[in-house]
Amino acid sequence: MDDLARCVGIVAAAERIAVLTGAGVSAESGIPTFRGLGGLWNGRDPMSLATPQAFAADPALVWEFYNWRRELVAEARPNPAHLALAELGGLVPELTLITQNVDRLHQRAGSWGVLELHGNLFEVRCTGCGISSDRSGTPTLPALPRCDECGHLLRPGVVWFGEGLPPETWRAAEAAVRRAEVLLVVGTSAVVYPAAGLATLARRGSCRVIEINLEPTPISSGVDLCLLGKAGDVLPEVLARVRATGNNGLTSSASPEAT
Repeated sequence: MDDLARCVGIVAAAERIAVLTGAGVSAESGIPTFRGLGGLWNGRDPMSLATPQAFAADPALVWEFYNWRRELVAEARPNPAHLALAELGGLVPELTLITQNVDRLHQRAGSWGVLELHGNLFEVRCTGCGISSDRSGTPTLPALPRCDECGHLLRPGVVWFGEGLPPETWRAAEAAVRRAEVLLVVGTSAVVYPAAGLATLARRGSCRVIEINLEPTPISSGVDLCLLGKAGDVLPEVLARVRATGNNGLTSSASPEAT
């Protein structure tokens, strides 16, 4: 039995699945990662702009960078990996989708209850009163957007380098992995912690870990299965074979974005 067939057998038999997705899934929709921007954005290291210190020093520059990212993501579309995960969520009794991505393409593909470990590009948070709001209807915000309630400067609703993950979201992710029979780790480099530690958490219990990535990662030697390839190729094939087994038998509730 090949690894793909083994993967299908494990997934089809599971009632509780957790999925961790990373930048590789978004890259297949044309969204570059920090390390995939050619190293520079307008002559600067993008990673140096995603910090509280950068925002304090030059909020206009940081907002210029994040407006560019918002525009890029607004034009992107969910790819076959996003759509397959959304449909898989309707085939099993319990699927928890945990993502490191900030583009909300999973939600646009039809997934619901997504745990966004690093926040998302379309929410903003007030640096004064702390109120968060969704600004997805306006891809490009003013150079220095202000809070409607108190007038203080708004910041992107993402987790920057040096900041902690949202505590409730992280607790929910850990709980989902502890409950899961299978953890799919898809398109992540497995080097960004604490998210990468979810695979280790899964392995402490009886959860099977299946990795899908273009190339091996630091966790590859310790997982149950490692399938090398594009998530947009592998996941639809897994989904098609799981549906063919009839083991999960539930009608999909996903509502993929019309194209």
